[in-house]
Amino acid sequence: MLTLKTSALKTAAVCALIAGGLAVSGCATKDYVKTQVGVVQTQVGDHDVKLGELDKTSREALDRATAAGKLAEGKFMYSMVLSDDSVKFPVDAATLSPEAEQRLTEFSEKLKGENKNVYLEIQGHTDNVGEPAYNDSLGAKRAETVRKFLSQRGIALNRMATISYGEDAPVVANDTRENRAQNRRVVVMVLS
Repeated sequence: MLTLKTSALKTAAVCALIAGGLAVSGCATKDYVKTQVGVVQTQVGDHDVKLGELDKTSREALDRATAAGKLAEGKFMYSMVLSDDSVKFPVDAATLSPEAEQRLTEFSEKLKGENKNVYLEIQGHTDNVGEPAYNDSLGAKRAETVRKFLSQRGIALNRMATISYGEDAPVVANDTRENRAQNRRVVVMVLS
């Protein structure tokens, strides 16, 4: 009878050790799973941020394409370029010189005298110095500066759209200081 009790105790001890081992290994597995889930959640969060950025870029591209489509419906009449020596944009700036303001004032008077039913596409351009994203932003600021100025001179805001080409549409190679100055410009396209 004593051997039976000893055998039962040994079996119970072995079972207890096995159960304890499984419990301990189960906890380690839970910690491991928690760690791996945390890594995956971080990766999913990073992907969500990237998808959000792509969504924003897609929306901006669609807005530009929609505006371009509206402009394409119109018929090109003529354009005015602000880039000659008296009205060049300074490096890294979107301010209008007094000469540029004078030319834009004359231009707005011409528009009001000719035809009030025109549509303007105001294109901002830069040279290739700096990061492309920054140049896109600077081109947009230059175009918006001209748009605001023309609005203050009586041209309706709903008849003007701005677009930035940044450094993507140079008129000359960006290989000299003089050439880069020519590429820092705003072009106003007049469409009927």
